[in-house]
Amino acid sequence: MTQTAQTIIGIIAEQALLDPADLTLDTRLDQLALDSLAMVELIFALEETFDISVPFNANDPGKQDFDLSSVGAIVRAVEGLVSQKAA
Repeated sequence: MTQTAQTIIGIIAEQALLDPADLTLDTRLDQLALDSLAMVELIFALEETFDISVPFNANDPGKQDFDLSSVGAIVRAVEGLVSQKAA
């Protein structure tokens, strides 16, 4: 597992009040019962940690450019934003 994935798992675990060992890349966020405030704090933590801007439209959850469905999806999305920034 990459350092990025481990960092993201730590951030998600903190928001979900879980031990990082309880999460895998296949863990779906809807299983974690995160409320809307926790989701916003998760996005802010990702942006701050990785110095990225997450394309997130809180007003229209059907038009998300950032996949928040699972831990693995978030890892892929963050890695993509980081690589775009580096280019």
